[in-house]
Amino acid sequence: MDKSHRDTILLEDAEITSHEAYAGDQFILRVQAPGCAGRALPGQFAHITIDPQRPMRRPISIMRASAGQGWLDFLYKVVGDGTALLAQRQVGETINVMGPIGLPFEVKARRPLLIGGGVGMPPMIFIAESLRKTDAKPFVILGSEVPFPFDPRPSQLMLSGVPEGVIAAMPLLDDWGIPNRLTSLQGYPGCHQGYVTDLARSWLASLTPEQRSEVTIYSCGPHPMLEAVVSLAREFELPVQVSLEEFMACAVGGCAGCVVEVKTAQGPAMKRVCVDGPVFDGYSVF
Repeated sequence: MDKSHRDTILLEDAEITSHEAYAGDQFILRVQAPGCAGRALPGQFAHITIDPQRPMRRPISIMRASAGQGWLDFLYKVVGDGTALLAQRQVGETINVMGPIGLPFEVKARRPLLIGGGVGMPPMIFIAESLRKTDAKPFVILGSEVPFPFDPRPSQLMLSGVPEGVIAAMPLLDDWGIPNRLTSLQGYPGCHQGYVTDLARSWLASLTPEQRSEVTIYSCGPHPMLEAVVSLAREFELPVQVSLEEFMACAVGGCAGCVVEVKTAQGPAMKRVCVDGPVFDGYSVF
């Protein structure tokens, strides 16, 4: 284990208390893991066992964490044999959770713009929840090319800077009072018919220069989406943090199987997504 992370990562058996299936082979898993839940921060992930048949764990972003009640929520999509086995796990069974792992987002902006795509949505939801009792004014954009892992509904929150008719929102975020909108190219009712960056550009263009100066972009999703998000940040000259998704073996910095090239003041460097990230300055990666 990387020395800088020694004594920060817990290993605990966690009971599955809820495991809900959604369209598009997506699942939301809730486990009772009080140690990890008490330490988890937005942008971190856990390395979890999936089935006794498969000893290799899977890294999954933390979507929500309750320090008081001791639970963690994970959103994942079935993409291979491992996650297919995880999808068969039942309430009452136990999995082993290693976490929380990685560097979290540093959210200090007054107007955070949170952009999540696909299974990159969870960290954005985690950030949004962490901002509920602050004076920050976040705007959340979630995109998916499969049905969303929740039932979208027309937003009850007024929001300027989005095209007319773009009203679909995530109910949980709406209930928290956090403005949010959904995007897709699949023609879902009320969603913006385009990319997450299209909707973000429309919103950013509606802000005054003073308001834009308060914006930082935070994002997680597929590599091409993150590249487009960083290009958008360059266009508006905004700070941007991105959470990378990579295949991992150990997830604690030992195997160096998840390295990416990152620009530093000393020149290009190879960084491990698991413990040097998963959150990086967007300009250093793209």
